[in-house]
Amino acid sequence: LKGSETILIAEDNADARVTLRSILEQFGYRVIESVDGSDAIAKFRENKDEIDLCLFDVIMPKKNGKEVMDEIREIKKDIKVIFISGYTYDIIEKKGIIESDTFFLSKPIEPEMFLLKVREALVGSLN
Repeated sequence: LKGSETILIAEDNADARVTLRSILEQFGYRVIESVDGSDAIAKFRENKDEIDLCLFDVIMPKKNGKEVMDEIREIKKDIKVIFISGYTYDIIEKKGIIESDTFFLSKPIEPEMFLLKVREALVGSLN
């Protein structure tokens, strides 16, 4: 479950952001934090060559996770993204916010499942 990749987190809830960062850093990842959708895009532009994976809260101020993903994929088409939300996957999918082949985690985040999903996204397999 350990890694050394760089991960961009976009999460407007400070407690959740700190928790995610702490889990990732304990397992060797480098973390770049952003507080909303616009900040995530700015941080991605600054660090696009280093970022291996993005973790986006689905519902954030300024731009939602899907809008951020669409915009950063214009910069780096093959960037891996995991969406996280307090809403369940079926509700998010029904609202058309994310596609069915998207990596997704519901809050509250269980650390081991979170780290497994991160590795899965980084090595590029769904399921």
